[in-house]
Order: sequence, then C-alpha cells, then structure tokens
Amino acid sequence: MKPSYIVSAAVVLLSRPAAAAWRAAGDKTIQYSSVPGFFLQDDNSTDPSTFDYASVNFGLINRTYPTDKRFDPEGTATLWERFEYYVASLNSGCRPKDNVRYKVLFMGRHGEGWHNAAETFYGTPAWNCYWAEQNGNGTAVWADPLLTPAGEVEAYKANAYFKDRYETQNMPYFESYYSSPLSRCTITANLTFGDIDVPEDRPFAPIVKEGFREGMTVHTCNWRSNKTYIEEMFPWYKFEDGFTEEDELWKSDKSETSEAQDARSKAVLDDVFRTDDKTWISITSHSGQIARLLTALNHRAFRLSTGQIIPVLVKAKLVERKPDATFDAYEPYSTCDAPPVTSISGQGCVCSATSSGLPTATATAI
Repeated sequence: MKPSYIVSAAVVLLSRPAAAAWRAAGDKTIQYSSVPGFFLQDDNSTDPSTFDYASVNFGLINRTYPTDKRFDPEGTATLWERFEYYVASLNSGCRPKDNVRYKVLFMGRHGEGWHNAAETFYGTPAWNCYWAEQNGNGTAVWADPLLTPAGEVEAYKANAYFKDRYETQNMPYFESYYSSPLSRCTITANLTFGDIDVPEDRPFAPIVKEGFREGMTVHTCNWRSNKTYIEEMFPWYKFEDGFTEEDELWKSDKSETSEAQDARSKAVLDDVFRTDDKTWISITSHSGQIARLLTALNHRAFRLSTGQIIPVLVKAKLVERKPDATFDAYEPYSTCDAPPVTSISGQGCVCSATSSGLPTATATAI
C-alpha cells in the first residue's frame, strides 16, 4: 500500500478550477448532475431501506479508472487512492474549464434523536398532528432534540468506520465540513469526526449553515437553539455569515412549502460550490433535507435511515441564468389540540370531536 502522503502530493499537482471565476459569476446559475457509476447508491437496483454504508466501503464500486495506468502502473494503490486521483484529474485535465468543477459530497443523516423515538412510540398520525407540536412529554424533550443512546451508537459506528477507512484504505480526509444548526446534527458531526487525527491542513472545523437544516414544519424538533448555545457546545465550530442569534426561520403556526425547501436546498449548494474550492466535503444533515439536496443534484431518490451516509460525485457547471420561479415560502399546517383519531395522507389530520384542526398540509419525515 502506498503511504497516503504520496497520494496527496500527487493530487496536489492537479490544479483545481479557478475559484474566482465561480465567485464572480453572479450572472450565471449552477447546473448540477450526479455522475453515475461510482457508488452503489447511484444504481436503481440498490435498495435504500436495507443499505448499510459500513458493509460496502461507503458504496464505492470496485472498478478501474482511466487514470490508473498513469497513477498506479504497478497496481498497488487502494481503490480510494485511485478514485481520489481520478476525481482530481477531472478538475484539471489538459484543458480545465473554469465553468465546470467536480466535488465529492458525503451527506450523513444524524443519529436517532428523541423526536424519532417519540414518533415511533406514538405512531405517525398522533406524532404529526399533536405530539410533534409539543416540546416534549415530561420524560423526553424533542424541541431541538439531542441524540438518544441509540443515536450516539450510530454516530460512534460512523466514527469507527471512517477511522478504519483512513487507516487501512488511505481514504482521503475531508477538506471541508458543514452541518445543519440543529443539535442532533452538530452532535452527530462531533461524535463522528471530533477525535479523528486529521491532517493539520484539513482540520475538523464545521461551518454551520441554515440551508442544511430540516424542512421547517411546525414540529418543535425543527426549531433550532440560539447561536450562543451552539457556540458554548462546540466553540471550534464556525458559522456562515449572517447567522442570527435566534431562530428567525422556524414558525410555530406555518410550515415551509416544498417549493421553498427546494429553492433553499439549491441555494445552499450554490453557496458551497461558489465559495468553497475544496473537493472532498462532509455534510451532516437530515433525511428530508438530504432528499431535497439529492433532487437538486439530479440524483436518484435515496432515503437515509438515521446514521446512514451517502456519497455523491457531483459535476457542477455554470450556465446562463433563467428567471427564478415564484412561490409561497410558508403554508398552514394541519394539527389538533389533542391526540387525533388518525391522519390521512394528502389530506391531513383527523381530529377528535373535542379537537379542532388547522387547514391541511402534508407532513414530512425528519
């Protein structure tokens, strides 16, 4: 096996596209495509409900690359080393294009939170229509919830698997880390990466971004704690410019529309691709939000269970801007003032005779 520093030195020789061209291209928009054929998760035959990244090398397909003969003529490099070099070559090539860049995004869902456990306990209808609007039940708190013990185990599992891949496979370390501001994600990111001995030039210093948070329904688990709370928990975390002290996005009586969440997902990806010239990127987020990010990346639908991770090789291209669509940012959300009789998909909550519901809206998993 080649020492990792030899691989890194070779990759450094492959220059990245000029970041300035992307930052200055305000008159352009970014067109995304997920590049298939590199991860099992790209394949429509892979079942998300039974898939486990830790049993299949994060899903990286064992294959050859066009750069193998140049980079690894003796066939001694690991699969991750060869993939890393190939991706670097995509960003250089003989005639690198300033309007195209490639990144490898590892999107991980947080470990199980107390809100996930509560939904399982109460059942989805009662959860969506009543319990999710409460801060807790006197035993558990799910307003910006912490991880359950099971959720912590899921994060520690990821920690151990990353350590193994780094040590035995020379998998490249992430160059940038991002996290949703919700506690279940900031904690998951820290448990996963916080004690890994990373290179000095690739420190674990996540940037907290509002765009990676879950869809903002009236569920209190989608409200975030204030900035001071996050800073006190993780003083080495960074915040995107303009991150407010209090949560100014979540509303107790209205839900973010699907169109607004789609636009937010595209916007946060745009921000990362315009301002971060790094290639290997970790994002800790939520099931619903990762699903929207995958849609923005033109990747097949792939719903993640708690603690699961999906890598995507992304091609981004600057193209001519088209007029932005208009949409409502928020809409009413169906709830009851007591546990409901049931809920009907696409229609909303069926409240008891002593309970009144708000106008109907569709709930999403978190």
